[in-house]
Amino acid sequence: MRYAVLGTGEVGRTLGGRLVELGHEVMLGSRTKDNPAALEWARGAGPRASAGTFADAAVSADVVVIAVGGRVALAALEAAGAENLDGKVLIDVSNPLAFEEGELRLSPVGSDSVGEQIQRAFPHARVVKSLNTVNCRLMVEPALVPGEHNVFVCGEDAAAKEQVTGLLGEFGWPPDRVLDLGGIRAARGVEMWLPLWLSLLQHVGHAEFNLEVRRGR
Repeated sequence: MRYAVLGTGEVGRTLGGRLVELGHEVMLGSRTKDNPAALEWARGAGPRASAGTFADAAVSADVVVIAVGGRVALAALEAAGAENLDGKVLIDVSNPLAFEEGELRLSPVGSDSVGEQIQRAFPHARVVKSLNTVNCRLMVEPALVPGEHNVFVCGEDAAAKEQVTGLLGEFGWPPDRVLDLGGIRAARGVEMWLPLWLSLLQHVGHAEFNLEVRRGR
């Protein structure tokens, strides 16, 4: 499988590296062909790894992973080109998080989400929101946290969610720990989890923690 990972930060490099380890071809996409972080990653990740622009990455990919900040996700996808995204699964792991005047803020929040914005802007793409509720190391190695903790998917296309669930299985998330929250509107809830996640980060002292959803009788 050929993956485009849009974003050269820790999240993008971690996801891209794990995909390469699993035998996939991965191009790390950024605004420019000569992005130093992307080129360094590609040199170290092996022959199945490469780097290019957002459009370079998206054009030949089977699946596109959106690993930039949520507030710039639409701009990155516009640079990738709508024609390069049509019909493809877009896995949105982003969060609309920023610190403004010393305060943590989400935008959009409550009445909209990045996941919904992406689906509206690219109606012929198949958007699935997932993995944004955990640290990037835990995304690709859930065994770092013991127990039956959960990850979520939501989106309008059932087959796309099934495909993403399969990828999550490659990362180590068993199907029974992947909770399908329904349509892309559910992205609002998982994106609003971030302020609480950051509070828990301060309490726990590290990022290797997660939620376990237990059902009552």
